[in-house]
Amino acid sequence: MLWTLVVPLKPLAVAKSRLAAGAGRLPGPALALAFALDTVRAALACGSVRDVAVVTADPLAGAEVAALGARVLPEPAGDGGLNAALAHGARSVRAHRPHSPVATLNADLPALRPAELGRVLDSAAEFPRAFLADAAGIGTTLLAAAPGMELAPAFEGRSRARHSASGAWEIGLEDVDSVRRDVDTESDLRAALELGVGAHTAAVAAGVPIPWRAAD
Repeated sequence: MLWTLVVPLKPLAVAKSRLAAGAGRLPGPALALAFALDTVRAALACGSVRDVAVVTADPLAGAEVAALGARVLPEPAGDGGLNAALAHGARSVRAHRPHSPVATLNADLPALRPAELGRVLDSAAEFPRAFLADAAGIGTTLLAAAPGMELAPAFEGRSRARHSASGAWEIGLEDVDSVRRDVDTESDLRAALELGVGAHTAAVAAGVPIPWRAAD
């Protein structure tokens, strides 16, 4: 089964505000863009992924992910938030490919490994709807819907509990840390760096003094 992934990306100026606020010295917009580029690049390299659609209103981010081969979708009108953007993305995908399986993927997975993503998607294919909890066990990094199933996203905050309550199957795979490791805080970034991030994130992080980084 080949999946279309929907990746939501906030305007860079407001993305990763918690990370920037907690570490003042870190360039939040640059890191947010780097995270997204590494996420999209890894996703496109996954053998279980047909294509990637990025939902964003940011022109720079849109141009950069499009250069990697992603399709860019504008955010829906109004201020419906993340879940509205994801539902809009899924509808747009299904408008062109009605029987496509669709999965959302967070844009802040800079350590993402194509093989691990493939394992998660192959597991998701066994269920009508399925999700993967984040490394903290509170949120969600991936939500998948089989052909003919509504995505019904319930992200933000304690989304793991909400997706479970909605009837989605929780994927319990081990050794898929790169698909669980989203980055919102300094400690998240450190964990991602320890896993090994993509080239874009590595380049941005290398130019920033981060005292807690292990010496090379």
